[in-house]
Amino acid sequence: MLRSLARPSAATAQAASRLSARAMMSTIVEDAVGPKCYGGTYTVTLIPGDGIGQETAASVKAVFAAAKVPVEFEQFDLSGFAQENDGLMREALSSLRRNRVGLKGILYTPIRQGHGSFNVAMRKELDIYASVAHCKNMPGVEARHKDVDFVIIRENTEGEYSGLEHQSVPGVVESLKIITRPKTERIARYAFDYALRNGRKRVTIVHKANIMKLADGLFLNTCRAVAKEYPSIQYNDMIVDNTAMQLVSRPQQFDVMVMPNLYGSIVSNIGAGLIGGPGIVPGANYGREFAIFEPGSRHVAKDIQGRNTANPSSLILSAVMMLRHLQLPAHADQIEAAVHKTLSAGAPRTPDLGGTQSTTEFTKAIIANL
Repeated sequence: MLRSLARPSAATAQAASRLSARAMMSTIVEDAVGPKCYGGTYTVTLIPGDGIGQETAASVKAVFAAAKVPVEFEQFDLSGFAQENDGLMREALSSLRRNRVGLKGILYTPIRQGHGSFNVAMRKELDIYASVAHCKNMPGVEARHKDVDFVIIRENTEGEYSGLEHQSVPGVVESLKIITRPKTERIARYAFDYALRNGRKRVTIVHKANIMKLADGLFLNTCRAVAKEYPSIQYNDMIVDNTAMQLVSRPQQFDVMVMPNLYGSIVSNIGAGLIGGPGIVPGANYGREFAIFEPGSRHVAKDIQGRNTANPSSLILSAVMMLRHLQLPAHADQIEAAVHKTLSAGAPRTPDLGGTQSTTEFTKAIIANL
C-alpha cells in the first residue's frame, strides 16, 4: 500500500519548510495519501467513458477477474453526450476523492458554447497536473518505425485548455492561454524526476517561444532552470512544429518530452500513429493526492461504438500502469505479458491492427495467455 502522510507536528512542519523545492514538489509515489484498501482489496473508481468505453472497460473487468486482481470497481457511467450530467459528475468526483485512484475511458466534449470538457474539469478539480503517455513499439504490431520508446509528459491544468474565452465584439473572440511559473516548475520537476527514476537519459522541452515569447518563453526558461537541478540528465529544447517533423522522420531521438497542454495533445496523437494506432497507447494522469489512468491517445471512437471491434489494449495497459501504482507488480507483469503474447501471436487481431476478430475474442485470448 502506498505510504500515507501523518499529521505533522510543529517541529516536523518547521523542518519540512526547510526542504528544497524539489522535495516539496516530489511526485505522487512519495507524497500521496494512499488509495483505499480494505482486507487486501483496493477500491478504484471506474468511468468507462463514451464511444468504445463500455466495451473496453468490460474487457478490463474480465481480465482482472481471470487474473484474480484484488481490485473492486466503483463504476459511474458518466457521458459527455448527456445534456444534464452535473449530478453524476459530482458523484464521480466524490468517489475519486474517496478512492484516490481511477480508471477512465475518454469522455466526449461537444463543440458547442457553454459546455465544458468533463475530462479537463476532472483534472482541474483534483489538480491532476501530470499526463504521462508511453509510446513504444508493441511486439507483433506493424509500425512505421522500429525502436520507438519515448514518454510524453504534458501539463494538464493550464495552457490553451484553461477554458477562458470571450467574444469582445461580434466576430472577435479572445482565447486566453495561461502559463504560470509554479505550475511549469511542477511539471518540469515531474519530468526530470520521471527520467531519473526510470533510467531515462534525456528530457526534451517542447515549446513555441520563438512566437509566443512571453507565455512559451516563461515555460522554456523555467524548464531550463529546473534542468540545472538534474546534472545527470541531459536536456535540449525543440520548437513544437519541428518536433512534429522530427517525430515522423526519426522518433528514436526522443526519450522523455515535456510540454504544455495543447502540444501534448497533438504530439501524443503523432506518437500513436508512429507505433500502430491509439489502441495500444497507455496513459496516466498524476497529482499530489490522486491518479487517473486512461488511454494515452484520447479518442472517443464513437464511429465503432457497439460493434464489438474495439481494441481494448490501451485501457488494459493503462490498468497495468494503475496496478504498478497500487504496488501490485506481480499482477501488472502477468497481465502485461499476456497482452504482449497475444499481440505477438498475430491472431486474434482487432480491425485496427489488420485483423477481423472482435473485442470479445481478443479479450478471451489475453485471458488464455495469462
